Amino acid sequence: MKPTIAITAGDINGVGYEVIIKTLADPHVFEICKPVVYGNLKVLKEHMATLDAEYHNMQFQLVLSPKDAKDGRLSLVSCYPDSVPVVMGESTADAGKAAFASLERACKDLKAGLVDALVTAPINKENIQSEQFKFTGHTEYLTSVFGAEGQTDSLMMMVSEKMRVALVCNHTPITKVAQMISEERIMRKLTALNKSLKDDFMIRKPRIAVLALNPHAGDKGLIGQEEQTVIKPAITKANEQGIMAFGPYSADGFFGAGLYTHFDAVLAMYHDQGLIPFKSLDMSGVNYTAGLPIVRTSPDHGTAYDLAGKNQADHLSFAHALYMAIDMLKNRAITAEINKDPLVIPERVEKDDRPRGPFFVPKD
Repeated sequence: MKPTIAITAGDINGVGYEVIIKTLADPHVFEICKPVVYGNLKVLKEHMATLDAEYHNMQFQLVLSPKDAKDGRLSLVSCYPDSVPVVMGESTADAGKAAFASLERACKDLKAGLVDALVTAPINKENIQSEQFKFTGHTEYLTSVFGAEGQTDSLMMMVSEKMRVALVCNHTPITKVAQMISEERIMRKLTALNKSLKDDFMIRKPRIAVLALNPHAGDKGLIGQEEQTVIKPAITKANEQGIMAFGPYSADGFFGAGLYTHFDAVLAMYHDQGLIPFKSLDMSGVNYTAGLPIVRTSPDHGTAYDLAGKNQADHLSFAHALYMAIDMLKNRAITAEINKDPLVIPERVEKDDRPRGPFFVPKD
């Protein structure tokens, strides 16, 4: 059965609708999934009108629920009114409210089991802030909605054909990074990363490189102590638990020498340390939220206001995010099947197969 994929439209003034439309214009999409867009039909058509003529005749059917989505059809769940103004290329309060309405409804349906996975178009982390959304990004919000009781973090991972980069600190100000780095936090991230590489990417024995925090990996304490007091002890503990973690590596030399090609994933200490080299090598990668029971992917770019309404946005990253969400669902199902306990025998009703002669007496 084809999975139903929830697609949130993101900021209405950015490139979200454009990359969604361009991705869903490929008929191959309907061979592998049922896509359901969470947004507004009028807003979608405004963006559609800015694109090439080949996109103008795409037909979206309005559905009240993803249960009503039909195979081979483009479906849209309306999440905000037609009166929401579109001001392409600008950040507005209305755009933030619309983006949250789309995300909230999609998460509600995902939690109810009406859709199988979530693909999110970019939001503006400033204009979406409200009483309902007090988070620094999608990852943190989704952790609050889908994380286990008491869970405060998940794992932000950037994925491309060239490398996988996960972060210890996601959207954290540089001034606060050092105080956020702890042995316990690194261990939680390594554990989540190792599990995701096995379950989601089907890598039997993942090799994980851990980056240093300070230049030159601290130069044995001359430039910083965190490598000696925090990062190395975390790596040692991870090794003791069967996680193949190595490092800490000085980030500049690690990427400059191409050492990332020798590992299945890299754990960076903070956002720019991992994402600058990642995006320098490939801007069509995918943002994957690991460590949660749900599958969520996103393109590795933002709202790109400077491109909105100009028919210039590259949709490859979004397309990769959609295909990767489908792959993750398949991989998780295969992994779960492989890891089933072979000694568990399905319950069966006992049958009395004794010969039935003329004096047969049934069991009580």
